[in-house]
Amino acid sequence: MTATDPFVLAVALAAAAGLVAVLSSRVTTWSRVPAPALFLVAAAVAAALDHHLRAAPHPTVEHLVAVALVVILFNGGMHLGRARLTAAAGPVAATGLLGTFLTAAGAAVLVHAAFGLGWYPAALVGTAVAPTDPAVVFSVLGRREVTGRSGTILEGESGANDPVGIALMAGLATVGGLHTGAFGDIAGTFLLQMAVGLAVGLVGGRALVWLGQRVHLPSEGLYPLRTLAGAFLLFGIGTLAHGSGFLAVFVAGIVAGDEEVPYRREIERFHGALASLGEIVAFIALGLTIDLGELAHLDVWLPGLALGAALTFVIRPVAVELCLAPTRLKQNERHFVSFAGLKGAVPILLGTYLFGSTVRQPVRLYGIVVVVVLFSVVVQGGLVPFVARLLSIPMTSVEPEPFSFGVRLRRQPERVSRITVASAAPAADRTVGELAADGLLPDGAWISLLVRDGVLVPVRGSTQLVAGDDLVLLVEPRRLDEVVRLFHPEGTS
Repeated sequence: MTATDPFVLAVALAAAAGLVAVLSSRVTTWSRVPAPALFLVAAAVAAALDHHLRAAPHPTVEHLVAVALVVILFNGGMHLGRARLTAAAGPVAATGLLGTFLTAAGAAVLVHAAFGLGWYPAALVGTAVAPTDPAVVFSVLGRREVTGRSGTILEGESGANDPVGIALMAGLATVGGLHTGAFGDIAGTFLLQMAVGLAVGLVGGRALVWLGQRVHLPSEGLYPLRTLAGAFLLFGIGTLAHGSGFLAVFVAGIVAGDEEVPYRREIERFHGALASLGEIVAFIALGLTIDLGELAHLDVWLPGLALGAALTFVIRPVAVELCLAPTRLKQNERHFVSFAGLKGAVPILLGTYLFGSTVRQPVRLYGIVVVVVLFSVVVQGGLVPFVARLLSIPMTSVEPEPFSFGVRLRRQPERVSRITVASAAPAADRTVGELAADGLLPDGAWISLLVRDGVLVPVRGSTQLVAGDDLVLLVEPRRLDEVVRLFHPEGTS
């Protein structure tokens, strides 16, 4: 055996594990068990079978998960975008901030009253289990996507409550106990992190957009790398400035998400793939910290199940319903959002903070947090599709579209618009020739592409347009409003 053989073997095993993790998506489609749960359990079982794989909660694990979380949050912010967030900004802010506090407080009261823990360890556990993870929700739903503001709120809330939960946990860990003056210190630390993170994210997001639009690079492969480097730079600046680097990254993604920059599609695909890898890495790394023997203890799994059930059916629903009561959400949408907040990697990451605190029995408390996450992913996650059907939540099937067609242009096109035909639009159920003959299609407007149900359709005068058709048009900017009202009275897609 040569000196390089162990390294090559390690690389091959890591690649094989990564390939299995990617292919596990087929298992989740069949079993309805979210992929994150499989990663977590598989890593824990592997660590139990080979103690050399065991990674006790350590700063290295925290740092690895933090890197993955930066990628996930930035991609989540880009996917959410400013336009979608604006339509649901109030509910997102209420659930992401106030909802996190209420959930953490409710969980802390239960842990203190039912399990006999002091207020400080109860507050740490309650804070750890408060954040949610949309990736688990979407994994449960498979190829179905929640439409309307419900999906936007779930995405926005989880992106917001991760930085909120981390900042709150950091404040609690800093004070070392709930004593006189502790609440003021916690509030000061939290507000500083939120304010600095928000400011860095807003300014940094605009800077990323400016760089993308003004500073051109020699190769298209460099554009996603520049955005990635910018995201990590903002995380570093926000953190070093005593703010929430995670919030800075999420906000920067929102700011940059809707802006037209060169190679935007390539940037989105790159960050989407990297975020998927980040989720795999985070759950596997955290799974290696789990001691299955510890989870088997009665004083770990029983409190974990009780807390998980209480969070699922009482604490979170009540907290979120209170936050969403002033909004105009329909009753069924409020009920679904209040139920569908599943736990993921961040609660386990926050659970590792217990090992650096002054609390007694950190291993037991960490095990309780892990059981809560497993209960949420498996039991609560298994009920999400049923609850969605029960509440008649509108969902659309998302079919993969592996083929694309496009052209490269030296400059950003000014006359090209993409519009989806709405069911109530004047153009719906009419032919292209009729629109032109009746003068509804403005002079100089030309339908260049039509995509229906994922298939390219030739555009002729006899082609009838139906609701849901995706159109690519060339139109003079001054006539754009007329075209929008013709195909999609409520706005462009």
